[in-house]
Amino acid sequence: MDPSFLIPVVAIATWGAVKVAKIHAAGRAAGADPDTAGRLQALEQEVGALRHDVVEAQERLDFAERVLAQHPPDRLDPPK
Repeated sequence: MDPSFLIPVVAIATWGAVKVAKIHAAGRAAGADPDTAGRLQALEQEVGALRHDVVEAQERLDFAERVLAQHPPDRLDPPK
């Protein structure tokens, strides 16, 4: 394996670890704020709604893929 391939992988992993550490540190600092619990609950609800939307979009995409696989479009053939 070429070692130069590992450089971007290590860089991305390090960047992700730094981001997580910053978020974790900010969460500790924000823990003293009395409004934090309400904001956190609102964010959790928002994330839940977004997850629901993503699941629904995935189901629609799966359905569309199944329909297209059953009936391949004839009109997309290249002109002769």
